[in-house]
Amino acid sequence: QALANGELDVYAGQATADGVAKLKAIKGVSVLGKEEVAYEHWDLRYDSTVGEAPYTGPFSYKYGQKSLDLRTAFLLALPRQEIMEKLIAPINGVTKPIQSTWVSPGSDLYNKVTSTNGSGFYTIGSQATRERRALALVKKHYPDAAKNPVDIKVLVPGNNARRAAEFALAKAAMARAGFNLIGDVSTSWPSLLAKSTHDAYFFAWVASAVTQKQSSENFITNGGNNNIGYSNAQVDSIISTLDVPMSEAALASKYAQIEKIINKDAVTIGVFIHPGVLAVNENLKGIKPSPLSPQIVWNYWEWTY
Repeated sequence: QALANGELDVYAGQATADGVAKLKAIKGVSVLGKEEVAYEHWDLRYDSTVGEAPYTGPFSYKYGQKSLDLRTAFLLALPRQEIMEKLIAPINGVTKPIQSTWVSPGSDLYNKVTSTNGSGFYTIGSQATRERRALALVKKHYPDAAKNPVDIKVLVPGNNARRAAEFALAKAAMARAGFNLIGDVSTSWPSLLAKSTHDAYFFAWVASAVTQKQSSENFITNGGNNNIGYSNAQVDSIISTLDVPMSEAALASKYAQIEKIINKDAVTIGVFIHPGVLAVNENLKGIKPSPLSPQIVWNYWEWTY
């Protein structure tokens, strides 16, 4: 409304289909579409992080094959295609979930990495067949899971309509796979990510730069962004080699190796690249949205009326 009243010249918010339609209906306003270097993903807790209480939930690596089966089942059953079709495609037309959390679709490396990174395991068949595979894994350890599902505590970002819808879709699908998702909605969710109180998390990582080490801090042992307590010596070893210049082929191979291990350990899965929408007063010139953070104000000195 402030944009329509001329009280605001620039608006950027989390895009929804209804929101985009309303922005386009405002006279004197240009609506710019853009893709952000921010990817939505779901993470599963693997262990506690430094300084936090021990994690004893169902996904703890300490339970060996049992927890691996449960994590694998969870990622298999996550309704990524449905999330895309209902929440993202109405905004930008993209219907296919992302298959990498290290490189973005459209980049030179994406096809090379995703062809061998093990992501295909989570896309084989239909949603219904994946849910059946997931339920079979859960029932190995909880035979009565179809009637008495396993409780999974999920941290849900609050005050966010799209995330609320995303959680609702996930909860319905997971119920068919032997899981009962218990949502803990919080507007202060970032401060809770490293704590051991939840089993699953979903949010977006936003890049401010593109470096060769990419998502290393998310997965290296005790990494600055490793909020799930993940640790794998093989992953650490490969990451340690990313500091030196190398060919694109060599880099793609290393990314694929890392992701293959991570996918096998079943600790994270990507869903979509955030669709960005920017509404601007038509009299304001020079705004050029960037995919990197800060997406809007990076060139503010070029703005003119």
